[in-house]
Amino acid sequence: MTNLLQIELRKLLPYRTFWVILLLYSGFLLLFAYASSHITINGQQSGAEIYQFPGIWMKLSYVAGYFNLLLGILLIILITDEYAFRTFRQHVIDGLFRADLVAGKYLVVLLVGLIATIVLTLIGLGFGLAYNQNITPGVLFSGSLHVVYYLVQAIGYMSIAVFFGFLIRKNGLAIISFLGYTKVVEPLIHWRLDDKLDQYFPMKVLSSLTPMPGQEVLDSLTGPTTALNPQQAILPALIYIGLFYALAFLVLKVRDL
Repeated sequence: MTNLLQIELRKLLPYRTFWVILLLYSGFLLLFAYASSHITINGQQSGAEIYQFPGIWMKLSYVAGYFNLLLGILLIILITDEYAFRTFRQHVIDGLFRADLVAGKYLVVLLVGLIATIVLTLIGLGFGLAYNQNITPGVLFSGSLHVVYYLVQAIGYMSIAVFFGFLIRKNGLAIISFLGYTKVVEPLIHWRLDDKLDQYFPMKVLSSLTPMPGQEVLDSLTGPTTALNPQQAILPALIYIGLFYALAFLVLKVRDL
């Protein structure tokens, strides 16, 4: 695994697109956090209310979930570029197994997920400490389990993207298919199916890991939601991550490089 990670890092570190997309992710999340803290309600800025511990972790994780599409697009670009430049074929010639190629990309998935989670945590600590006083460690990290749920969600999004990258191979078409599935196809399936069934579909499971803050208030007005809570969604999410890993390997195994 160490050797695979070293190979992936040698390709990633000088790759400008990798850094651009990570900077876009960080910039969008930071911009949202800054803009939200400067909203004025009844003559008072909302930062002190929005960024109270422990609620800040749930709010930031929910918002960061919208930017997971950027991370998925990054993985698709990395995979399709390797097809375009025949890098996968060269790796096999050099002695790697096809399973190693998929495992290497999942190491990248884990690395990118950890980077995104660290960015989220640093932004949360920065804005949280700026708007809170007399913080104890217990209060600071209470609710931080939402950050772990976000990490699993980010890995889940990228796992779906990895599958589309290996399946379609063409940069633009793979990105369109990934966005189409996550934003059009599965939502249409949800619309046609009973809520008790669609709550177990991949995107519904992943979105359940970072529920909307204040969902309980909305439920009291519209009725209880059938979506899983984060504790219920974590196991199905991990199963889907393993499933998409297996599907990516099967696609790579049966097709020529």
